[in-house]
Amino acid sequence: MARYTDAVCKKCRREGIKLFLKGTRCNSGKCALDRRSYAPGQHGKNKSKLSEYGLQLRAKQRARTYYRVSESQFRKYYDEAFRRTGVTSDILFEQLELRLDNVAYRMGIGSSRAEARQLVGYGMITVNGKKVNIPSYIVKVGDVVAVRDAKKDNKAIVNSIEVNKLKAVPSWLEINKDRTEVKVLRKPTRDDVDLEVQESLIVELYSKN
Repeated sequence: MARYTDAVCKKCRREGIKLFLKGTRCNSGKCALDRRSYAPGQHGKNKSKLSEYGLQLRAKQRARTYYRVSESQFRKYYDEAFRRTGVTSDILFEQLELRLDNVAYRMGIGSSRAEARQLVGYGMITVNGKKVNIPSYIVKVGDVVAVRDAKKDNKAIVNSIEVNKLKAVPSWLEINKDRTEVKVLRKPTRDDVDLEVQESLIVELYSKN
């Protein structure tokens, strides 16, 4: 587990921003980026200028890492966004935000997206009253995402809610008083995504392929 933690923290150092991959650790004095604010590796302190392709690749990797999705999944979301009418980058982030594991994370279930994904996979979340254990499930406007009644006393759930009780919930979600249920009020927009990335670079990268 320690080796995995180090690898994850290196991703934030490589990007130069906090991607909040380790939950509460990212806001503590143990955050690797706060302690070593340069890229990992022997030449991490010597920042070289990236090529146009390098910048595009870094933008894609930053977004993919932020949402903890595989390359094939990310490409699938891009292809779907490209096919649909509208701004491709906006639709791409809309799909990523509407993933069930991300919605669970946004409502405070799990200290990180990785933990939220685990809890969804363990069958602790429902959509409109029905158990859904597929992290990539895309919720829709009007859907109600909630912790299963039988799992509300689960230690991981209780701890997550306690740790995240002051966490702001995005305006496209409406959360109930005990923070165990949210309703999707509208589709999220790019402005709702708290990630520093030039999404146009992602579109430029994939448009070459």
